[in-house]
Amino acid sequence: MFDAAVALINQHGPAGTRLSDVGVSAGYSRGLASNRFGSKDSLFNFVVLRVGDIWLEQLKNATTDQTGFSAIEKAVDQHYQFCLDAPANLRAFYTLWFESVNSKSELSETIQKIHQRRFQDIVNWVLNDSHVGESQKRDADIIGAQFSASVIGIVYYWLANPQKLKETKRLHDGLKHTMMHLLR
Repeated sequence: MFDAAVALINQHGPAGTRLSDVGVSAGYSRGLASNRFGSKDSLFNFVVLRVGDIWLEQLKNATTDQTGFSAIEKAVDQHYQFCLDAPANLRAFYTLWFESVNSKSELSETIQKIHQRRFQDIVNWVLNDSHVGESQKRDADIIGAQFSASVIGIVYYWLANPQKLKETKRLHDGLKHTMMHLLR
């Protein structure tokens, strides 16, 4: 049902995705998705959590034993690679992310937790690197916020321009460049 939900979210958007269509598209009955998830919000939460878990595993593999700029550089490279390797999953994930901004739901709470975790990863990478100066460590929250805001901007560009992978790569590289300067 995950693959069917991703495809329908990407094809029809969250508003046009129906639980009954997810069940049928997955090769099951019209009522199975409703029975399993109970609501579109729960289905969407499932999709976000599943994509988030896939991403988190890739991120951990890329950044194990890394701190500071090295960890940030590997995270940015991995994010771009995820755009290439799993564009449908990432598109559904961020479509749901942006759609949830104004709602109070299980999905919006999950996304807030994911955002906070990503932000905290950056802060921890800055704070735990012995090569990062004390003034940068004092600004770790600002650096984390800048990183998070930049990634969201890059993702929005990529969603609006999926065919412009070279430009998306340049934006990722620009983020690495910015982070390098912030951590000097």
